[in-house]
Amino acid sequence: MPKAKSATAEIEYETFGADTAPTVLLINGLGSQMTRWPADLCEKLAACGYRVIRFDNRDTGLSTWFKPGDTYSLSDMAADAVAVLDSVGADKAHVAGVSMGGMISQAVAIEHPDRVLSLTSIMSSSGAPGTMDPTPEAGLVLSVAPPDPKADYETFLSHGVNNALTIGSPGYPWPEGALRERAIAEHARAFNPTGSARQMGAIRADGDRTERLSKLSVPTVVLHGADDPLIKPIGGEATAKTIPGAELRIIPGMGHDVPPALYDTVIDAILAAAARA
Repeated sequence: MPKAKSATAEIEYETFGADTAPTVLLINGLGSQMTRWPADLCEKLAACGYRVIRFDNRDTGLSTWFKPGDTYSLSDMAADAVAVLDSVGADKAHVAGVSMGGMISQAVAIEHPDRVLSLTSIMSSSGAPGTMDPTPEAGLVLSVAPPDPKADYETFLSHGVNNALTIGSPGYPWPEGALRERAIAEHARAFNPTGSARQMGAIRADGDRTERLSKLSVPTVVLHGADDPLIKPIGGEATAKTIPGAELRIIPGMGHDVPPALYDTVIDAILAAAARA
């Protein structure tokens, strides 16, 4: 697959749909590879008449990995996203992000407003105080390191599945065995257990984006799960309240994930934002 070059990283990306179609850029969350935007979802969105791009954030997947002690910012990660647009020759894009990807999407809209046609912020937050406080159980998903897969692969897989179930959507369960298959595929593709801590550092350093978001003038849809235990609905509510004209969609039964049964919900939110552009 191709790689885009930003100032400090090489970013692996993949495209779906016609190169001449309007572009949708999908940005994924903390420690997760671009495959968390499943190919089926990307192809379904492309079938609506868009060129869809997914990519590995820095420190995940097949993009540049950094070393212990290295630091970078959410602005750097937003610049990576813009580098992907440059690489495919897209002057502008409809930008959508999940969780940390929503925060990066917000940073792209704030810092590169001429590149953003619409914004879809999904299960994310404005960074305001109190908008990113998980439940105790969900907090452990972020704070407990995964077991060493070389020492005990089955325990490693079980850890990943249990984490996904802890923060997942109670109203939209995954098909039997799908989460284990995902954990196997992700480990086989790339495994960088230290990247999440550096990404979390970038989130914390960026702080509260409320004032910056209040100055945006981009069509925005904010999508959030009513049952999200990792970033509670207040995260989405604060984001939508802050961005002028933003539409807020709270989905009962949705947690902090995008299982197959929610593909249409996510696609519809992206299309709604794009239609307002």
